[in-house]
Amino acid sequence: MAGFLIWWPLGLAALIYFIWAGRFPGERLRDGFERARDRARHEFGGFARDRNGAGGWSGTGNAAFDDYRRETLRRLEEERRRLDEESRAFAEFVANLRRARDKEEFDRFMADRNAARGTEGFPS
Repeated sequence: MAGFLIWWPLGLAALIYFIWAGRFPGERLRDGFERARDRARHEFGGFARDRNGAGGWSGTGNAAFDDYRRETLRRLEEERRRLDEESRAFAEFVANLRRARDKEEFDRFMADRNAARGTEGFPS
């Protein structure tokens, strides 16, 4: 790593060697980045909980606004869950359409193939 600071071609050659020789610590680096990302999400919002149990930043001190914010976030979370479920249902619908289209095309192929051979199905 010091090669990058002192003379970049040496650092580049070292990097190429480590990758080529299979010594590059890719898994360890990826794990470290994932841990750092998770830690940052936890510390800077996202997964943090305030004293009222609502996600995000701590309370403002105004109880009415905190209640309004908590209720709005609850409704948004319900809407997100509903949209996720609709998305899953639509993906399943599209998969079923593709499966039906594939079956129709396969049946057409088999009918054309059997017609070209002069048989209907497998010989018995």
